[in-house]
Amino acid sequence: MKWIRITETENIPPREGRVIAAGKELPADPIAIFNLGDRFVAIENRCPHGGGPLADGIVGGATVTCPLHNWRICLDSGRVSQPCDGAASTVRTFPVRVDEGVLLVGISETPR
Repeated sequence: MKWIRITETENIPPREGRVIAAGKELPADPIAIFNLGDRFVAIENRCPHGGGPLADGIVGGATVTCPLHNWRICLDSGRVSQPCDGAASTVRTFPVRVDEGVLLVGISETPR
């Protein structure tokens, strides 16, 4: 696991998400990082339904609602929690840690 420094914690307000732009150390697809008030979480910034930008979604509890078609994604597991149509849709999740007020995202060094 490689830990990538992202930003200071105060740059992401509570109950909001921000996009981490692709860089040479990050995956090609953007990552969304969210401040849940008591912790930070990171997921792939692409809804599995229509590709909506999840960082722009509405955060409620430990879920984010896609701004395009209202799909609800669990921020802990990456699973679609609504609609519950039996589809096994998920988005990739990433570990997050805080070190001296700076957010770090863990990126697997082996291909997915």
